Parts: sequence; structure tokens; C-alpha cells
Amino acid sequence: MTVRLLHRSAAPGAIALLTLAATLSAVPAAHATADRIRLGSSTDVSRTNWSGPAFTMNGDGAVVPASMTRAIDAIRASTGTLDVVVLAGSASSSGSPTPECDAVMALPGVNSCTSWTVTSAADAGNAQLNADVRNAEFVYFAGGDQCRYAAWKGTPLQASVQSVVAKGGGSGGGSAGTHINSSLVYDACQGSAASPDALADPYEQAVSFTAGMFNWPNYANTINDSHFVTRDRMGRTMAFVARAIQDGLTTNGAAWGVGVEQGGGSLFIDKNGLATEYGQNAYVVLGDHQPEQAVSGRPLTFSNYKIWRLAPGSTYDFKNRPACGYYRRGVTNGVADANLYDGTPESCGTSGGSALSESEPNDSRSTANDATALTSPMTLTGSMNSPSDRDYYKVSVGSGQTATVRCTIPSAYDADLYFMDSSGSTLTRSVNSGAGVAESLSYTRTASGAGTYYVDVEAYSGSSTAPYTCTVTKN
Repeated sequence: MTVRLLHRSAAPGAIALLTLAATLSAVPAAHATADRIRLGSSTDVSRTNWSGPAFTMNGDGAVVPASMTRAIDAIRASTGTLDVVVLAGSASSSGSPTPECDAVMALPGVNSCTSWTVTSAADAGNAQLNADVRNAEFVYFAGGDQCRYAAWKGTPLQASVQSVVAKGGGSGGGSAGTHINSSLVYDACQGSAASPDALADPYEQAVSFTAGMFNWPNYANTINDSHFVTRDRMGRTMAFVARAIQDGLTTNGAAWGVGVEQGGGSLFIDKNGLATEYGQNAYVVLGDHQPEQAVSGRPLTFSNYKIWRLAPGSTYDFKNRPACGYYRRGVTNGVADANLYDGTPESCGTSGGSALSESEPNDSRSTANDATALTSPMTLTGSMNSPSDRDYYKVSVGSGQTATVRCTIPSAYDADLYFMDSSGSTLTRSVNSGAGVAESLSYTRTASGAGTYYVDVEAYSGSSTAPYTCTVTKN
């Protein structure tokens, strides 16, 4: 291992380079691929309490000063200074060997920045490396190859990074460093997936994942992507989301893709899960139901992704995931809808059509809330107020129409979904297991004329005033 210490003097731009040829006695000689360069103070900050965690997810590898400053201020509560470690899987190709630390040291509130280039997974056990990380308050993953970062799973380095967040510090990165910070990592270990290929076959070789690397607070069930618009990655993110749901890689039958554009785009996330976008657009892509088709060797079909477009300055609450403000796009036989990166948001509470909130009693067909006059798409909201609650809604379906019902269920209870004819016979149902698991079904009327049907939401286990939301579309 080569150890180099760079110290910033008080005079602007004056940097003295000290080269230490000796190898640290605490680090075995076999760890020769780990390279350390430290800028700023040679002594770490000593402080008992930190005010994070805080995170930055950047669209490319460069540090974004605005979001990084906000993370630094959040962690140190705008008082004192902190230490940063930059982790890289390969040497920098820029003019400086430490481009991320160069940018970080120009920001207020930074005591030191230590850059580690770790090209061998074996070096994830390096004692000096892990000491530097554990003594830091923010870990920044540089751009490059996220497969190298995924190889650190199960090593002391993974645990060291987790300890930084646990003590109220933070984590983040750019490009590959953004990928590694989501709860499900697109690892690119089998090559880089392109949108057309991933949509044509969501199980193609390049679509591979690493689970269980990091699971940051309020950021569960996420799959990050970078260089989002410039490299047209919405399609592959849609495929990632479908795969995550189909294969049970996320929980509660849902997955959120998070794509950040390059050129200064950065998503800052505070300790309460509130994200703010900086510089460029970001996108949150929600899949909340099972894919209609996600099979190896066949093109993807997945309807009604919910997409939030986050312009600079806009926010998204990852702790309390919003149930409105999105536009919808889908994929049919591997072909995505047009205008994936822009759309008119459906207004909150109406889902773009019309809405009806339940009115008790509505526990039978005879007392069903009447939704026959609502336009499609319609939103039905209610709650399972007791373990035996049943909520009925009367709807009308025309000849040849297909009614699709998708229900988002809160984590407080498990509810099932039934679609009945006018006599009360069940035509189709959705009975997925687990509290908070979404339900969805479709029914096509083949008889002539319009018919009366009933949407029945039933409590299976648990109860709460927390609302469910069912969207009914008729095509």
C-alpha cells in the first residue's frame, strides 16, 4: 500500500506533498493495490454527536457543491467540521489523482478528505482503510464500476460504511457511486444494460443485481440509476423495477426506480427521508403491481408505471411515499410509451379522472357506494376500520370494455380485492399475502350493453384508519 499525505496550508492553493515510502505496519504487505491520499488536517475530528444521516445521489461522478454542502451542514448541524472519505475502485483519469477530494476541500465545514483507491476486493479488509472510514462522517463513492463496489459486500469495509451512517454521518456518490447507495443495486457485473435490450428481455444477461449491500433509512425498495436522460435509461429502469417485483427482490410488491440526470444533477436526502433535487432533473419510477409479462426471453409488458419528474428545487418524500403527483407510462411487448421523460401530473386526490371516498355503511352490495357516474380513471379511497370490514363500490362496465382495478394498501393491514357481478358472484379476485401488499385485477365484459359490477375491498388481517387507494380504469 502506498501512503501519501497532502496538507493544505493556510495560504490559498499552497499544497505541500509529502511522500511516505514506509508501509504502515498495521497493513499486510499483500495489500499493495490500496492507495491513500489525504488532504487537509492529518488529525480526525473528535465529536460525540452528529446530526445526520444525510445522502447525496449524483447523476455523474463529480461532486455537486450545493448538495454536498447541504449534506455537510446537516451532519455537523452547521457547527464545527467533519472528515470525508472518498472510495474509488480505479485510479482517477483526470489531471488530479483526487478530483472528488479537491472539490470537497473547497467547501466550508470540512476538516479533511482522504481518497482511497481500492482495486482489489481483498483490500476491503485493510486496517488503515477501515479506520479512516469509521473515523469519517461522510463516505463518497466515486464514479467508475459499481461491480467493484458490490464485491465489498460482506467485508469489513461494508460494515465500516454502515457505521458512518449509523452514527449520524452520511453516504453518497456519483454514477457508479449512486448505484451502490440504493437498497437494490444494479451491479453491471455482466455488462452495461441498454434500455432497448432490457425492455426486449428483462432477464437478459446484463440485467444483474446485488441485494443487501446498503439499506439506508427511509430508502427501502429503491434501485438507483444515473446519466439518466442523456443515456436514455428510463426504459432499463422500468425493466429493473419489473424484475425487482417479479423476483421478490423488494418488499410489499412494489419497487421505486430513482434516476438522476448528469451535468450537475444531485438528489439530496435528509434524515427524515425528504429528498430535494439540485442542478438537473431526477425521476422516481414506481411499479406497484405485478408485471403483466416479465419472463426470460420475452419482451416486457408492464402497465401504469407512476413517474414523478423532479425539477431542480422540487422534493420527494421517501419516508411517506406520495400517492399522487405522478404521470403514467407503460411498456407493451417491449415497446415503451412515448414521452417517457415528461407528462402532466395527475392531481392529488383525483388521479386525473374523478374520485370517491367511501361512506359507511358500505359493507354489502345493497349499501355500496355508487361510482357509476365517475369518469375513468377513477380513484376510490377508504380504510379497513375493523378486521372484518368490507367496502363495496358499484361501477359500470360497457360491452367490450376491460375494467382494471389496482389498489395500494397501507402497511397497517392486509386487504384483498374482489370483482363481482350484479348477483354477487365473484368474477375475479386478487388475494396477495402480506400487510401493505398491493392488489390488482382485470375483467373484460363481453356481453352487449353496459353491466353493473361491484368492487369489494375486504380486510384479511389487521385494521387501521390508514387509507387504501384503488384506481379503476376502463379501456
